[in-house]
Amino acid sequence: MTTGTTGAAANATDTAGSTVRTATPPSMRLRELVFGAALAASVRAAARLGVADALGESPAGAEELAAAVGADPRALRRMLRALTCYGIFAEQADGTFAHTEMSRLLREDDPHSLKYISLWCTEPWTWDAWPRLDEAVRTGSSVFDGLYGKGFFDYLHEDAHESAHVFNQAMTTSSMQSALDVAELLDLTGAATVADIGGGQGHVLASLLEKNPGLRGTLLDLPRVVAGADPRLRDGGTLADRVTIVPGDCRQAIPVEADVYIIKNILEWDDDSTRRTLRNVVSAARPGARVVVIENLVDDTPSMKFTTSMDLLLLLNVGGAKHTRESMAGRMADAGLVVGDVRPVNAYLHAFDSVTPGG
Repeated sequence: MTTGTTGAAANATDTAGSTVRTATPPSMRLRELVFGAALAASVRAAARLGVADALGESPAGAEELAAAVGADPRALRRMLRALTCYGIFAEQADGTFAHTEMSRLLREDDPHSLKYISLWCTEPWTWDAWPRLDEAVRTGSSVFDGLYGKGFFDYLHEDAHESAHVFNQAMTTSSMQSALDVAELLDLTGAATVADIGGGQGHVLASLLEKNPGLRGTLLDLPRVVAGADPRLRDGGTLADRVTIVPGDCRQAIPVEADVYIIKNILEWDDDSTRRTLRNVVSAARPGARVVVIENLVDDTPSMKFTTSMDLLLLLNVGGAKHTRESMAGRMADAGLVVGDVRPVNAYLHAFDSVTPGG
């Protein structure tokens, strides 16, 4: 038995004593939504305290959990009760708390962990930026320079080292979780070489090479990024003899020729870098080469609440944007690519298949 409601509906008792579901009135729903910061802050606090990691398979009381994570029992109980209203942890009839499917995702050891994603979306700078969304909407530009006197990534790596670490962990987690989905989706039969452009640590590339034993690959990303490439791709790794690692900036040049190019989640920072990257791929590729662009979309996707929120965060921090199906296909066509199928990779990613002209 659990207590609390989801916020989408409330419980009521009819004259026969049965529990029925009633819709939440709009006035109450809006009140709940404008307190969204309380929920985000509670998720962040639970992740930073390690509450989900401390809670085992058996329900535990607030006192026991507080002792494990170094918190005040009464305050922790209040926060946990707030989280249970949204299905993050469940309060039992005896007042103890148990895991739910969502609370398990805050565990660091869960194979589908969203702990670092949750931290990334609630980093200290986000609380400074969100209140200035009206300014960003009026101007259509990032507010980050005005807040911190420098660009987002310069700030992250020069002044916010803990946040940079959280960002790297979040991107690594996200990439590792989606890499297998990408490898499962893409049929690379007939291809001899694949290039992962702006591929981070190369998790997608590693998954593609493991699935296709005859394939050779190239990983291109910034020097500081590829320096921490997936161990499978580095010297002594299981895939190292089939990989070339190229330090570089895909917005400047792509000195790689391949049968297939993968471009995942890097065409959202700003329109100029998107255009330059796509044109650089077209310039580098031989006629008829395959180019697969993989992105989150803000339309036609089951994850619109997440992707539209990330879209606004991109506007705030770098002036970027998530794409619609039409805008992504349009950017690709403008660069000279011939766009074919668009298919879902999973609930939050789509793959745009295309070829370079002249093939």
